[in-house]
Formats: sequence, C-alpha cells, structure tokens
Amino acid sequence: MGKIISIFNQKGGVGKTTTCVNLSAGLGRLGKSILLIDLDPQGNSTSGLGLEKDEVERIIYDVLALDLPIGEAIYKSSAENVSIIPSNNELAGLEVELARVGNWEPLLRDKLGEIKDNFDYIFIDCPPSLGILSVMGLIASDSVIIPIQCEYYALEGVSQLFETIELVKANFNPSLQIEGVVLSMFDGRTNLSIQVVDEVKAYFKGKVYTSIIPRNVRLAEAPSHGLSIMDYDQRSRGSEAYMELAEEFLEMAEEESSW
Repeated sequence: MGKIISIFNQKGGVGKTTTCVNLSAGLGRLGKSILLIDLDPQGNSTSGLGLEKDEVERIIYDVLALDLPIGEAIYKSSAENVSIIPSNNELAGLEVELARVGNWEPLLRDKLGEIKDNFDYIFIDCPPSLGILSVMGLIASDSVIIPIQCEYYALEGVSQLFETIELVKANFNPSLQIEGVVLSMFDGRTNLSIQVVDEVKAYFKGKVYTSIIPRNVRLAEAPSHGLSIMDYDQRSRGSEAYMELAEEFLEMAEEESSW
C-alpha cells in the first residue's frame, strides 16, 4: 500500500516544490514508483517535471471539482518512475467553489483511495498557504515533510503550521505524523546557516534529515528545462544532496515499517 505525504510550509520560497520534484525523482531513480500531485495553482511542479501546465487537458481541478476519475489525470513526467497529476491557475478558484459547496474535507482522500495501491509513494505539493487546498492535502496524507530554508526567520510561522497540523489531526486525520524536516538553501560559508541548522534541530528533535540541501545554481536552473536536478546535472551538488535525501528517506521509512 502506498504512503501519502504532503510537502507543506505556508511560507513561500522555502524549497517546497524543489524538494517535492527532486525527492520524487531521487526515489524514482532508486526504483520506487512515485506519483506527485501538484496541488499548487502556480503549477511549478508540473512545469518542473516537463509538462506544459497551460496545455495539459486534465488537471487536479477536474478531479476535485468535476469528478473526473483520478486515473485519467495521471501523466508521465520527465523523471524516471515518476507520474504526476498536473495543476495550473484554474485551480486558484477552487477554494471559493469548495467553501460554497461544503463537505470538501474528504474529497482528495477519497479520490486517492482509488489509486493508493498503485504507487510506493504519493507526494502532494501543497500551496504556500493555510487555506482549503493545503488542509485537504493534510487530511489525505499519512504524514508531512516540512521544508525550511536556512535563513533568518526560518522558524517564523512554524507554530502556526503546527496549529494547522494539530487541527487536522483533532478533527479529520488523527494518524497524521510529521515525516521529517528538510533544511534547504544551506550556505556553509555563513554563520547564519549553521545557527539556523542548530535552531531547527533543537525545535524538531529527532525529525530533521541529516541530508541538507545546499544553495546551488544548477538546482535553480533545472525547472526552466522541465527536468529534475538528477536529469539536468547529475554531478551537481544539488543532485548529490537530493539523492542522499532520497536514500535517507527510504532508510528511515524502512526502519519505521519494521517496528
């Protein structure tokens, strides 16, 4: 049975989509079958994995708003063993539509129940907000990965993020767990990055991945080519870091399943 994981932080610019795309691609290279669900109206995961977001015929909006069978919205991506349900800015109005209709909470969870067994891991790229789409993603998930950038105010808003997770646990999804915390945009030349790492590790005791994602020009370039960092520049520091993260993620997941 596949595991569903939201990648979520309500702050923008923390490496959320970069982590979603490249962790998926890394796991795909390690032989795992991956589905990425782009739940962000910006559609950056969609274009980052080689799809023209304004040209795809079926997106996650059609699944959630028009009751399209979820299997009909799955596309192959540019990454090995990674499929994707794309998104574009049509999704932007969905929160208003769902709020008007009501009873939206289990919608994504029920849809994913139809295909969960077809993949090893399903990642949900949540929007950078605490709105209906993100909450729907959390309700559908077994766990959450939180990307945090190694910059000043890194932990700003984290207590609010925790409140949202606790709210979802209390009302809709009591088994929701924090899978792990990914530190991104690390610059070892600065004391600030090193201080942030220590601060985040103290806050999220035992939940922070040891694989840290560095600032890397090639990582920033890869999405404009519709490729994961492994397919764009396999020898870059960014590619090596995300492959290390994928290996660590699998190691931890396998340890957990053997308990």
